[in-house]
Amino acid sequence: MPTPHSRKARLPLLASFSLICLSACADTPSAAIAQPVPVQPSAATAAAPAAPPAQAPKPQTFAQWRDSFRQEALGKGIDADLFDRAFAGVTPDEDVIKADRSQPEFSRPVWAYLDSAMSSQRVATGRSRLSAQRETLDAIEQRYGVDRRILTAIWGLESNYGQNMGNRAVIRSLATLAHEGRRPQFAHDQLLAALDILQHRDIEPSGMLGSWAGAMGQTQFIPTTYNQYAVDFDGNGRRDIWNSAADALASAAHYLQQSGWRSGQPWGQEVVLPANFDYAQADPAVKKTVAEWQALGITAAGGQRLADNLAEQRAALLLPASHRGPAFLLLNNFSTIMRYNNSSSYALAIGLLSERFQGAGQIHATWPTDDRPLSRSERIELQTLLTEKGLEPGGIDGIIGANTRRAIRSFQQQQDWPADGYASVELLEALRQP
Repeated sequence: MPTPHSRKARLPLLASFSLICLSACADTPSAAIAQPVPVQPSAATAAAPAAPPAQAPKPQTFAQWRDSFRQEALGKGIDADLFDRAFAGVTPDEDVIKADRSQPEFSRPVWAYLDSAMSSQRVATGRSRLSAQRETLDAIEQRYGVDRRILTAIWGLESNYGQNMGNRAVIRSLATLAHEGRRPQFAHDQLLAALDILQHRDIEPSGMLGSWAGAMGQTQFIPTTYNQYAVDFDGNGRRDIWNSAADALASAAHYLQQSGWRSGQPWGQEVVLPANFDYAQADPAVKKTVAEWQALGITAAGGQRLADNLAEQRAALLLPASHRGPAFLLLNNFSTIMRYNNSSSYALAIGLLSERFQGAGQIHATWPTDDRPLSRSERIELQTLLTEKGLEPGGIDGIIGANTRRAIRSFQQQQDWPADGYASVELLEALRQP
């Protein structure tokens, strides 16, 4: 799902929000902010009767929220008849609420995710689609400069080449989330943008289907991203990412182009690290030129070579499964893919799947399959223990972000371990020791 940028949207005062918000990755805990400092009562006030507790305001019913939102939408230029058609029969979707509030305890390891993403069926279907859409992809590459195989990989992962786009009414999903979701403002703004799409007659309300979170079409655009980057590439007068593969693929290409895609450059490649490598340098914030990485002893995996014409390009090093697993040198286009979906595993899957279409993309190093990923509760415990040791993981939310990785590296260095910033069972057990 693409991450929207801050550009002017169609509706007045409608700002686009980053999908990074969806990860709820706070750097600092907010629980203490609303807690007032206790004040001891004075002698004059101690005997005074306590005031009755204030009554909490009753939450709005869905009907009350809808009526208030209707006034706002009409004030922003949405046609009253369109609003009423779009909301006809709309009620809260309890399944959407359940999905929004669910926080899975366990997650798949990266190697399992990649195996699924690059299944033989997905690769074979992708090759077939590349052939069937050859002329369209020729034209898209010529206009936007984005590699056709990258686009096809995104198409495959986002919707299985248009076969699994989601079957929920986007208006109902977003209205549910705007009324009682965990991020109501985000859903509120997406809902306004969705009404704007309907007003421009690109799709009818009945055809505006997507995921429970409101991601739409063959390339899973959220409404604000659609309004900024969707294009009518097939020339029929409508931007239709649901029913037109040409529109969907060109819209994804437009998004990547505007996100900084560099035509003719790879996303990165697997590399081999030298003995006694300083694993603390495997961090997204550490950027060196390819030539500088080579000078540190990094070589290409599988007997290949690092491209000479990329020697001055800046790159970062990724160890997705600790120093025990494969290593990848990542160029600018990898970061561009992550703007589509803010996940290094996703971006890695896109890059490797795009190569699988050509018979490449095989990983040479072995994965540490004996390593069990931490559950969510274990990740929270890990962050709690890091905090207790004064290592400042940047909050306790169960999300292993940049601050937590830095804290882990500090602890690993204290233990004289490879400082790869990886959250492992072994690390958690060491933190538990008094």
